[in-house]
Amino acid sequence: MALVWLVPVAGIAAILFAVYLIRDVLRKDRGSEPMRDVADRIAEGAVAFMKRQYRTIGLLAILAAAVIGVVLFLLSGTDLNSDGTVDTAEKLEVGWKTAIAFLVGAFCSAIAGIVGMYISVKANLRTAAAAQKSLKEAIVTALRGGAVSGFLIVALSLLGVTAIFYAYGGNTTPDIAPFLIVGFGFGASFVALFSQLGGGIYTKAADMGADLVGKVEAGIPEDDPRNAAVIADLVGDNVGDCAGRGADLFESTAAENIGAMILGVALYLATKQIEWILFPLVIRAFGLIATGVGIISVRGSDKEDPMTSLNKGYFLSVILAIVFLAFTTNRMLGDSWEWFFFAGVVGILTSVAFVFITQYYTEAKYRPVKEIAKASQTGPATTAVAGIAVGFESTFATAVVVSAALGLSYWLGSQATLPGDISGGLFGTAVATMGMLMTAAYILAMDTFGPITDNANGIIEMSGNPASARSVTDKLDAVGNTTKALTKGYAVGSAALAAFLLFSAYLTDAKLVSVDLSKVVVFIGAFLGAMLAFLFSSLAIRAVGRTAGAIINEVRRQFREDPGIMKGTSRPDYARCVDITARAGLREMLVPGLLAVLMPIIVGVLLRAEAVGGFLMVGTIAGLILATVLNNSGGAWDNAKKFIESGAMTSDSGEVVKKGSFTHAAAVVGDTIGDPFKDTAGPSLHVLVKLLSTITLVMAPIFL
Repeated sequence: MALVWLVPVAGIAAILFAVYLIRDVLRKDRGSEPMRDVADRIAEGAVAFMKRQYRTIGLLAILAAAVIGVVLFLLSGTDLNSDGTVDTAEKLEVGWKTAIAFLVGAFCSAIAGIVGMYISVKANLRTAAAAQKSLKEAIVTALRGGAVSGFLIVALSLLGVTAIFYAYGGNTTPDIAPFLIVGFGFGASFVALFSQLGGGIYTKAADMGADLVGKVEAGIPEDDPRNAAVIADLVGDNVGDCAGRGADLFESTAAENIGAMILGVALYLATKQIEWILFPLVIRAFGLIATGVGIISVRGSDKEDPMTSLNKGYFLSVILAIVFLAFTTNRMLGDSWEWFFFAGVVGILTSVAFVFITQYYTEAKYRPVKEIAKASQTGPATTAVAGIAVGFESTFATAVVVSAALGLSYWLGSQATLPGDISGGLFGTAVATMGMLMTAAYILAMDTFGPITDNANGIIEMSGNPASARSVTDKLDAVGNTTKALTKGYAVGSAALAAFLLFSAYLTDAKLVSVDLSKVVVFIGAFLGAMLAFLFSSLAIRAVGRTAGAIINEVRRQFREDPGIMKGTSRPDYARCVDITARAGLREMLVPGLLAVLMPIIVGVLLRAEAVGGFLMVGTIAGLILATVLNNSGGAWDNAKKFIESGAMTSDSGEVVKKGSFTHAAAVVGDTIGDPFKDTAGPSLHVLVKLLSTITLVMAPIFL
């Protein structure tokens, strides 16, 4: 039980640290009255949408919990009593405990998303005001605002899993409790999927509509107050990038934690040492400490690239994480702790590798983005082709890094000497996954940094501030695009490691040794799993396209019917665009969301447990590869547009390419194609692959 006391201490300390950061951000200058007016409109729209969205998700979650409890009670297999009768009490306990865990996970995931959105709409105004003073102050304000979300989400995940583990008998039956709490991860995944889908559809439909009518057709700047869709666009950054991603990362950390604990059960049974089950909780507690130090260390600089300042804090967190990893493995994992320590280092270095891979494919100073910008000189078609090629290319580095991490961590774990000749290979991959998650709070802080700076840019533009302030927020906005892309890359990497972890946990729960793809029913399950990733993405992207079309028509109508808008003598009807995107976001999230939830259950009921194993394995691989394509191509398109808008690009004839040019218009089209890729379908696929794992773990008893 050594070091377990640190888990609640670190979790509560992280919450208190987040409260300190909230007070630090909220006491900062709120800027001028016009700035506050714009910020209030953004906050009003975000809160209104979140209320409507979570009311819908809440009703779905309650219905789903009831169905899960009843289905597990009626259909799950169970051990027979000595007289050959079915143990009804055991079936009832599995049903109600799983349903309660589902609701708790769903509630915590919703809180995580709401908190992420709330602090974002408060920090954006303070960041805009800070940008009028210095770049240094704006960096610190935006990062600390983002860190509130990061620390609360990771702390809630850690405390939630710990509390429900002990509530379900962690002290008395630690080998059984991890299997009963998988409902917590499923509930978190359920809410995250709908939150990410609804927010992603909202934000990208508004963004596409604002860009295509404003920039391309009307020739006005981004975030120009004459554009009726601009408030909806700024609201979307919060409900999609903050609330949606917050719920996404919450369920990632929860599900992966539970999967690692399940793999620790076999080692606990062999050694009777509960440390194997509790290790994932303790190592993540140390991760909170490491990232807290990293956040505080970032001071920003007026002379230094903002990304450099953020990277310094991140690498300090990484170094501390390695030190804490060595200490924890030494204290908890027996005489062969060194092998597990090195497996954990592999996971930490994998997260660093994904940061660099994503930076390379989405930052303007590297070849891929410059290649897309250059292709924009010959029109939208070549821009689109170049962006898709970049996305496909990026899968090579992703696959190599994930494969190396899994192979190496498995080999390192298998070198450990354990009682009864048990292999530590699978637990080595679990330690690698936990190592990767140690810096999750810092990555989340950088993610929320993105929408905060994007909103700050919009507030500066719409409130008529001088160009000097806009130059600061433009620089922060470009960095924010990269940090948002980093989080998606990190999410893909952690999901890939966790996929193997959770797949192994499913095999344990379903009492399977292997999955044989040569069996026809298993092959069918695998085929359907691969298809699901593409059909799901199609539904999500099509939903954005339909809603964007409605926004485009609305903005065109307002320009046509009220000439005073373009002259600046009358104000557009922002509320109309907000209402269109809000209603569409809620309506359009239902079909792809329900498809993702019901498909693995249907496969399991009809084709049984081994077919679900094929569905899960191949569907996860296809989903992660497709998410890599969508995320990186979308991020590269976005920053290619910003590279041109910054004035840094020269044409083949040596002239500076300017906003409003043919090249810029082509880049804007590329950016709008990438919008639903990187902010709707791509992030939702992260959630989908983990939802498949958690739902199959929960429903495994009925597939047997």
